[in-house]
Amino acid sequence: MTNIPETGRTPRVQIRLVVIQILVLSLLGTLGGRLWYLQIRNGDEYAKEASGNHVQQVVQPAVRGSILDARGVPIADNETRLVVSASRTDLLKMKDDGKAVLTKLAGVLGMKPQEVMEKVRLCDAKTPQPCWNGSPYQPIPITDEATTQQALQIRERSEDFPGITAEPEAVRRYAAPGKSNTAQVLGYLSPVTDDEITKAKDSNSPYLRSDQVGRNGLERAYDKELRGKAGVTRYEVDNLGRVIGKAESDAAEPGSNLVTSIDSRVQRVAEYELNEAMKKARQQYDKITSEYYKADSGAVVVMEAKTGRIVAMASAPTYDPNVWVGGISAKDYKALTGKNSDYPLLNRAIQGQAAPGSTFKVVSTAAAVEAGYEWDGGYPCTSSYSVGGQVFKNFEGESFGPISLGRALEVSCDTVFYGLADREWKKDGGINPKKGQPKDYFFKAAHQFGLGKETGIDLPNEVTGRIPDRQWKESYWKANKDAWCKTGKKNGSYVEKIAYENCLEGNKMREGDEINYSIGQGDTLVTPIQEAVIYGAVANGGTMYTPTIGKAIVSADGKSVQEIKPKAKGKLPVNKTTIKGMDDAFAGVVTRGTAAWKFGGWPQNQIPLHAKTGTAEVYGKQTTSWLATYSKDYTVIMTIAQAGTGSGASGEAVRNIYSALYGVGADGSIDKSKALLPTPQKGLPKIQTDGSIDAPAISKDPVKDLQASKTDDSGTTDQQSPAGTTPSPSGSNRDTRRRTARPKKRRGMRILT
Repeated sequence: MTNIPETGRTPRVQIRLVVIQILVLSLLGTLGGRLWYLQIRNGDEYAKEASGNHVQQVVQPAVRGSILDARGVPIADNETRLVVSASRTDLLKMKDDGKAVLTKLAGVLGMKPQEVMEKVRLCDAKTPQPCWNGSPYQPIPITDEATTQQALQIRERSEDFPGITAEPEAVRRYAAPGKSNTAQVLGYLSPVTDDEITKAKDSNSPYLRSDQVGRNGLERAYDKELRGKAGVTRYEVDNLGRVIGKAESDAAEPGSNLVTSIDSRVQRVAEYELNEAMKKARQQYDKITSEYYKADSGAVVVMEAKTGRIVAMASAPTYDPNVWVGGISAKDYKALTGKNSDYPLLNRAIQGQAAPGSTFKVVSTAAAVEAGYEWDGGYPCTSSYSVGGQVFKNFEGESFGPISLGRALEVSCDTVFYGLADREWKKDGGINPKKGQPKDYFFKAAHQFGLGKETGIDLPNEVTGRIPDRQWKESYWKANKDAWCKTGKKNGSYVEKIAYENCLEGNKMREGDEINYSIGQGDTLVTPIQEAVIYGAVANGGTMYTPTIGKAIVSADGKSVQEIKPKAKGKLPVNKTTIKGMDDAFAGVVTRGTAAWKFGGWPQNQIPLHAKTGTAEVYGKQTTSWLATYSKDYTVIMTIAQAGTGSGASGEAVRNIYSALYGVGADGSIDKSKALLPTPQKGLPKIQTDGSIDAPAISKDPVKDLQASKTDDSGTTDQQSPAGTTPSPSGSNRDTRRRTARPKKRRGMRILT
């Protein structure tokens, strides 16, 4: 007898078989459900994606629009160059990540292997320039200056250079017509980043991986208009990559051209005169610091007074924007951003902010009139002004007696403004005013003049400057109180004493604060473009304009022209009588005031000029030079850091700019045939039916042309004696002498010009 069933299976085996059958059926059911989900429910969606896997895109970059000056002369355009590029995707497939190929390529191009390898590495927080900040899937340019022989060598030996291409491409060119640089105004381009592609994905102007985008200046401000739209051709390929058909394609749309208000000839003159003024300032000895002036940076703005359009804008130090084309080298990048570079990438016309010195008195004068002081009142211009036991002397102890506000502007009498500001401070309740008591005329006027905020110019990264009113002092004190209280000492060094005072009452408007403020010192900061707007408004009768550089956007085919009209943004807070008084006073500065020694012999009756000089003190540095001027057509503002006085450092340069504009000779004669721009450019350059824009010829160097045409009575050229200048008086000029007469005071009580 046996216990084994006839089937030969025990109950345990049967149970196992049942379990296995259930598992198999469950798996088959799951697989069937998944197949139904993929093929039936979502079949169309996955079919689309599968189809997409067999479509390859070829991108044709759009031709970027040109940037033109007011007469149609290109200042940024494109040129065809032989560009050698490397594909990171192909290089990384190699065992050595492409090092051997790049080394071989460096030999052909005459470059160092390390230099080539740095160009293809990706940028991140730990990787310094040069590096690639664009898409890692886009070909990376190694050089855009390859010769025909080098390109042929690479293409004919393609098996030796896998992942390397050599193709003619349109690349950006900053033309510098007539040697005008215009670097900070133009800006530069660099490849689009993955982050930018993602952010712009759903916008009306998305990026492609091949795009170059504006990083500064007009290239950035008008990037959308200039960039155009890249073309995309789509090819159907099989699983081996062979083309089996052509799918839909989008044609490339070239970018629009930007016509600006810049005149390349005037731009060249402005850049040259700023540079010459800085070089000459460095030859002058500063008796205060016992060393030569450093004159390490500066800016000049030439603006149409009646429209706000910028005719020229220069910033120093400067650079060649072409260094960015094709990727910047490590050496060039360090020269632009290193600690010893003086940061030439900054546009100091809109980003350089400094105490304005006596050029700020236009604001203080308006505030005094608004506060009820008569224009022709007799205000004591004494040799000194006493506050809290401190005695502050006027320039060399000069005393003009009772004078009007206009005369105070002419001779830049500090003690008049000290007295007015001090009187208003006391009326406002002194250091502990009651709630609602302060009228703060001097601070309100500054805000009404547009200070403490951006002008709105069509350039990126403009700074606001600073008006140190009560609200600012309170917020600044809260942010810095702990540091001041920690480092301040009652009987310590000058800096420690200032910190001690600020710890105790830095949030209060002290008497010395308002006195310093009235002559453009203390914590007050302005930019050259802000001063251009203010003095331009005085010139045109009181209207402040938003400064603009873009004048029109013209489509590539010339069929669409979008003109950018001047835009008024407000009125000066003064009546016509006050403006007339200011106008007369600023004319007096040129003929008998602080700038007269630089403008002797100027044809004032035919071309009236108006000016205000300023010399601003900066703790730990030499004085900043300011010269604000205007004619009926233009406003010219020049400032140079660590260069001395307003008229001394900038007077000759500003006069030479006006001479170039109006055709004024060294002897004061006027030759309109030699005038670069005797009246502002009215219309746009002529646009042809094919979209091309007529551009007049421009000389190789307008400055040399002007110098050649201007000779003094002895027949020598301007290069020896700058045009339209008079000999300096013996000894130091007015503003320099003023500083030598002033003792050092504590921060709240310093005498400042």
